[in-house]
Amino acid sequence: MAGQCRNELRDLDTRVAAVIRVEAVWLACEPLDMRSGTESALARVVKVFGEARPHHAYLFANRRANRMKLLVHDGIGVWLAARRLNSGRFVWPRDGSTLSLTHSQLNALVLGLPWQRVGEAGVIKVV
Repeated sequence: MAGQCRNELRDLDTRVAAVIRVEAVWLACEPLDMRSGTESALARVVKVFGEARPHHAYLFANRRANRMKLLVHDGIGVWLAARRLNSGRFVWPRDGSTLSLTHSQLNALVLGLPWQRVGEAGVIKVV
């Protein structure tokens, strides 16, 4: 019984991952009020990036850069996720308006690591 439940959960994970496919990641340098809900975050995406494209993810942080929100358009609707660091800050650029990130850079950023140092295939480009 437990094995069957585990297999069903694994199948569910695969289906969810297929729905929330991310082909491009965009970062906004200007802070976002973390009280913002889905509609406010979507309005900010349209204001900053011009449009919310299917299978694109849009990242925002608060002023102190210890919280972040990620909005993903899955082609049908939008998903809004939040992350908070218990200590420290996300490495967040202060200058510029928007940046494009790779998946490996996104993984480093979410962990609070210096994502600017991560290049394609995990190669460090800046020391």
